[in-house]
Amino acid sequence: MGSPVNLLRKQVVSEIRKRRLIFFTIILLSFIYLLTSLIFGDMGIIRYRELSKTKTHLKTQIEEISKENKQLRAQITSLKEDPFYTEKHAREDFGLAKPDEYIFQYDR
Repeated sequence: MGSPVNLLRKQVVSEIRKRRLIFFTIILLSFIYLLTSLIFGDMGIIRYRELSKTKTHLKTQIEEISKENKQLRAQITSLKEDPFYTEKHAREDFGLAKPDEYIFQYDR
């Protein structure tokens, strides 16, 4: 049989091993949790990529709408200020004619 000092030493070594195991297990689980949150969380990498794609898509839509608005503003200005354009628009879109003109319509 071992001496009481050896038994005490074995118990201390066993207790230190248990504490180290618990400590490293907690560290490992914390690391896994942080890594999972970083990838899949609300502010994770996957969400960041989705938001980046959405941002790019919205910027493209804004550019297209801005171009369309610019064209519409130019058209409004032409309709207000240019009588030739107003007459052309009335003839083509509404089928209007001057009193002494005839309109011939055909299917395209």
